[in-house]
Amino acid sequence: MEQFLTFGIVGLSTAAIYAMISSGLVLTYVTTGVFNFAHGAAGMLAAFCYWQFTVGWGWPVPVALALVLLVLAPGFGLAVERILMRPVQRLGEAERLVMTVALLSGAIAAARWIWDPNVPRPLEVFFADQKPFHLGPATVTWHQALTMTVAVAVAAGLWFLLNRTRTGAEMRATVDDRALVQLTGADPIRASRVAWILGTQLAAVGGILIAPTVALDASQLSLLIVSAYTAAVFGRLRSLPLTFAGAIAVGCLESYLTGYLPQNDYLPGLRLAAPALLLFLALLVFRHPRLRGRDHRLVQVPAPTLRGTAVFALSTVAFAVVLATTLGEADLVTYGPIFSLGIVALSYIPLAGYAGQISLCQLSMAGIGAVVWGHLGAHGESWALAAAIAVSAAAGALIALPALRFSGVYLALGTAAFAVVLDRWIFTLPSFEVLGVRIALFDQGSVEMAGPGLFGLRLDSEAELMILAAVCLGLASLGVARLRRSGFGRRLIALRDSEAAYATLGGNLLITKVLVFSLSAGIAGLGGALYGMQQRSITAEQFNLVAGLPIFLVAVIGGLGAVGNGLFAGTAFVGPNLLIGLASWTQNIVSVLPALAGMGLGHSPQGIITRFRREWEPLGRDRIALPALLGGLTLGWVLRLTDVVNGWTFLLGSLALAYALRGYAAARQTPRTEPDVPVEWWGVRRPWRPQDGEVLARATAGR
Repeated sequence: MEQFLTFGIVGLSTAAIYAMISSGLVLTYVTTGVFNFAHGAAGMLAAFCYWQFTVGWGWPVPVALALVLLVLAPGFGLAVERILMRPVQRLGEAERLVMTVALLSGAIAAARWIWDPNVPRPLEVFFADQKPFHLGPATVTWHQALTMTVAVAVAAGLWFLLNRTRTGAEMRATVDDRALVQLTGADPIRASRVAWILGTQLAAVGGILIAPTVALDASQLSLLIVSAYTAAVFGRLRSLPLTFAGAIAVGCLESYLTGYLPQNDYLPGLRLAAPALLLFLALLVFRHPRLRGRDHRLVQVPAPTLRGTAVFALSTVAFAVVLATTLGEADLVTYGPIFSLGIVALSYIPLAGYAGQISLCQLSMAGIGAVVWGHLGAHGESWALAAAIAVSAAAGALIALPALRFSGVYLALGTAAFAVVLDRWIFTLPSFEVLGVRIALFDQGSVEMAGPGLFGLRLDSEAELMILAAVCLGLASLGVARLRRSGFGRRLIALRDSEAAYATLGGNLLITKVLVFSLSAGIAGLGGALYGMQQRSITAEQFNLVAGLPIFLVAVIGGLGAVGNGLFAGTAFVGPNLLIGLASWTQNIVSVLPALAGMGLGHSPQGIITRFRREWEPLGRDRIALPALLGGLTLGWVLRLTDVVNGWTFLLGSLALAYALRGYAAARQTPRTEPDVPVEWWGVRRPWRPQDGEVLARATAGR
């Protein structure tokens, strides 16, 4: 009994921290409509700053606490609200979600940049010099007592704020109708600002209180938010009392699993994955109210021509051939993943771009494909590549079945929880048998990879594997383009626009979601298998949730409706390694770049591939400039192969020639006069223009 009470006290103290963090998350969401995936990262940064002030620089604890909680945390919350979130408030839920994912990825990268992750940073608990006291048979430390006291004070303070102050009334009113609140004289912007400040302060308090009991690690502290997510889902993202109850359930579950879970090789990861499992179950069991801010803009997804996509696929292979014949062995290892990770990024197009289903576990699907290839294709068996795609597709179907109950933020939470379960438990399991069949994953270490055998040839060199990945990327791009133009592709677009309307008109949600999740996971599994071949050896850490966030961000930046996003995302994600080759100190800058680009999403919500295509289209149509470009690139390639010029001269010369000819082609292009299109056909017979809305508003103002 004494042991049971002791673990209960530990669980309640942990639950108190989760309650504070999750209450800040709920407060921000119900006031602004933004589910902040970076909420835990704010607490992580606060914990690191507190360590820096107290341990690193030796400041007094009260001074450090005052600076972090009263200056840095509010300042961070204000900056996020004003600079990042307010510009995308007018956009849809998906864009706001991407912004917070970018903030999470950027905060982790920045923390690793500032504080070396290889240096341990122990942090002392509060009142460490005081002897614990006894509460019946249980022993309670003063740090635990302080944590629970602060949680009670936070609960009382939030109740008073929301129910007894004008600011609280504004915040509660903003939940229902942001526009209507302004008619009453209230200020929804002020309510949002207060919510971001309080939410960030609560995350900072939780981060500082939990940091002494766990490793001060950027990823680990940021992903503690998974437990807070679970508590928030218990409260339906609205109710603070239910959120506190959910936090108690999560904290006690973790504590009792630590004390009573049997010790063997298969269960240690279960304790670490328990919050994510509980989150997944809570999403399945609880009925979720209609999400606030679930509005999204209906955007046109272009239908690419098969001819143009075929040219793009051939260009992708040609690009790989140029790289394979001009780069050295070390550079091939660095830049080879352009095409394999590009396939992983391409898997977002049918799932998120066409069907509107947000998934944060695509890199985990790639990890499944890599593991299957590593074990079944150890001797280059080509059929193992099909097996890797099939097993990954089956895993995607497994996600799709419960995803019928999810949408929007809940779907993102569910797929993130699935990724965390794989990271912390499934991928860490030793080999086991099911019905006499031995199943091995990463075997608690690494998996050796080999190249495939095709048509009697063994593709095992870096150059050969790069070209193979480029061919697969080109074929996958053709397949995705063909999908967009098919009847199933049109059904996916309808599903994205309105699931209710799709089902009302006879669409089968179950079959459609299973098919698109399976297809997307299969594409990701293909990319993971090719990536593993190029890496020669893979570990579970290469496919975890945090590693997948930058790829997701780069894919979103490119534009989730563009078939060329695979090549763009692979190049944009791997290409900046060129800076690391020039100066090793730029490694941290490169790690932050995807997050910074994601934070700029508000300036180009449709992605930048569309803009690139528009800018370079004159060159592709010019009968003089295009042959000149192809001839110049071919000549430069030959000169590079014969070592007449070096790689830098070839690269810079190619870029200079391309931009010069683009300008020439743009100058030669004669402006085309468009036929007069009736107003009712704007956006159908000709593209919709930003100024059209103003024209229509003025035309109807006097009616």
